[in-house]
Formats: sequence, C-alpha cells, structure tokens
Amino acid sequence: MYDLIGIALFVIVVVSIALTILALLISRISLNRHVWLARFFADVLDFFYLPIKSVFHRYADARTLDAWMVSLKNMANRSAFAKTERRLLLAPHCMRSLDCPASSTRFGIECVSCGKCVFSRMLNDAGRFGYTLHIIAGSSYIRHIVKRESADGALLLACNYELNKVMRSLKRKKIVTYGVPLLKDGCYATEIDYENLIRVMESLSRQD
Repeated sequence: MYDLIGIALFVIVVVSIALTILALLISRISLNRHVWLARFFADVLDFFYLPIKSVFHRYADARTLDAWMVSLKNMANRSAFAKTERRLLLAPHCMRSLDCPASSTRFGIECVSCGKCVFSRMLNDAGRFGYTLHIIAGSSYIRHIVKRESADGALLLACNYELNKVMRSLKRKKIVTYGVPLLKDGCYATEIDYENLIRVMESLSRQD
C-alpha cells in the first residue's frame, strides 16, 4: 500500500515538474510567436507561481518570469477580451507629472486634463475606444473600482510584476485582462509606448 502511495507521489512530482518546464518554455516562445494551449499553460504557471518564482529569484531574474507569464496570458485572453463590452483602463499614477494638480479618491487620481502629462491624451483616447480610465496608486484601489464598475474587461498598464499580480487577482473576479508593460519600472516618471498602446486598443476593439 505504502509502495503504491510512494509511486503515485513520485509520478505526480515528475509530471508536475515536466509540465512546469514545458509551460515555461511555451511562455518564453509566446514572446515571439503564437503558441497553442496558452490558457492551459498559463494556469499551470499560476498554480506553481510561488515555487517557480523562488527558483527565478535564486538563479535568474524574477521579472523575466512575470514578463513571460504576461505574454502568455495576453495570448490566452486576446479573443475573450475582444468580446468584452464594459472595459476599464487601469494605469499607474507613477506616469503622471510630478506637479500633477489632480486630487486622489478611493477610485484613483481624478485627472483634470491639465496637459502636463500623458494622461490628458489618454483620457480622451480611453473614451474614444470605450474604456473608463482609472489612474491608481496601487493595486488596493482596484478592489474599490471593481465594486463600483460592472466591468468584464480590464486593460492594464504597469510593470510586468504588477501586471501578472493584477491579472491573477482579476481572473478570480471573472474579469478578462490584457496587459501592456511600461517601458521602464520605477516609482515616478515611468513611461508607456503610447503608439503601441493605441495599436493594442485598436486591435482589441475588433471582434475576432
């Protein structure tokens, strides 16, 4: 009996390791081309995220893991996102001007379109593509936003670590996500490739 349990546990461990390695390989490939079973492999990486991340912390760069996972999730979510109707655009406050005159609420920074940063333009483009823009100072704001907004899709702008974290969180709330990484990480003066953002919003506005 104990021998059978031992064999079963050994098989489970071997299969889990093999699936994880394969999922990592697939996520890496997804950076450059389309892959099959993106949702399945994204779920595998989510399930084993903490142990995988500890390995990356020790032997590589954990940001690489998050970048791979965001790429894979984008591929898995793209078709479903294109079918969403009530969309949020969640952007980090670190992109705003250092002398931003806008006030903060529990739902984020209330942009006044002063023209000092990219958010004046983004506010207009968000409305043009059917998004409600929220400029947030942390992922804790999202809890209040999703309670107020009956959204079924969220386009996220952030570093890959935050993208991956919020994608995992909103998945539990049945909100389809798509992430656009910032050009550089940091606490202030961060930037987005704005033309790429527009291309993403245009492509996601088309029903596949």
